[in-house]
Amino acid sequence: MQQPLENNIDQEQLAEAVDVVHEEFGELCETAIILGSGLGVLAEQLKNAHFLATKDIPGYPPSTVAGHRGRWVVGELEGEKILAVQGRIHGYEGHAATVLAFPVHILASCGIKNLVMTNAAGAINRFYAPGHFMAIDDQINLTFANPLIGKNDEGLGPRFPDMSAPYDRSLSRKLVHIGTRLGIKMHRGIYVGVRGPSYESAAEIRMFERIGADAVGMSTVVEVIAAVQRGMRVIGISCISNMATGIANQPLSHDEVTEAAEKVKDDFLLLITKLVHEI
Repeated sequence: MQQPLENNIDQEQLAEAVDVVHEEFGELCETAIILGSGLGVLAEQLKNAHFLATKDIPGYPPSTVAGHRGRWVVGELEGEKILAVQGRIHGYEGHAATVLAFPVHILASCGIKNLVMTNAAGAINRFYAPGHFMAIDDQINLTFANPLIGKNDEGLGPRFPDMSAPYDRSLSRKLVHIGTRLGIKMHRGIYVGVRGPSYESAAEIRMFERIGADAVGMSTVVEVIAAVQRGMRVIGISCISNMATGIANQPLSHDEVTEAAEKVKDDFLLLITKLVHEI
């Protein structure tokens, strides 16, 4: 059966959401970070923090996944002001691609220029290990969803945005250099995004490996497409939480993902703090 087209962004709802964010936070900074599974700890470290529950943002769907609190936090990270999205939404929760992209459109409409995308990912590359970090060089979208399907609004961006470099290459290099200086194990690689929520089969992982993927997860790719359309500079960071199916010697679980992120939270905080200072 033919799948329905994605819904378009509701401009009136977007304008209402932007008004609510401005009313709560005033003028925003230029950098925002979307926090992946188990990585919400960064929002807890912000000084002089102000909070906005996502349920109070018009049109913003609730996050139903453990480890995603469902709020936006504006505060200072060692003197640098940032906005942290603590409570990502995912396609496997039943949301269309345009819904996944809605928070990115709010951020862009509020003046955010730099978007740091983080996620927990399974390693396909056998040189990776849990606790390592990967700067995302490029992505493969195997969710088979695109937030630009439907009637285009030129006010949001071009109909056919160029995806030759969705992640800012200079920022990716900077991220790796920062991590290396800090003694953190860093890689640069390709992230493949899948729909989920089931973990991938061993056969699927072998296919992903053959098409060039280094890590796999259930987020990020749709949001990045929207961010590129809006002209944002994007940097992607994967926290390697586990080895993928067929490479790992044990069954996978979401608890394993969040536990791995907890173990490397100090490295993650240090990496992001230094990155924000150098963007």
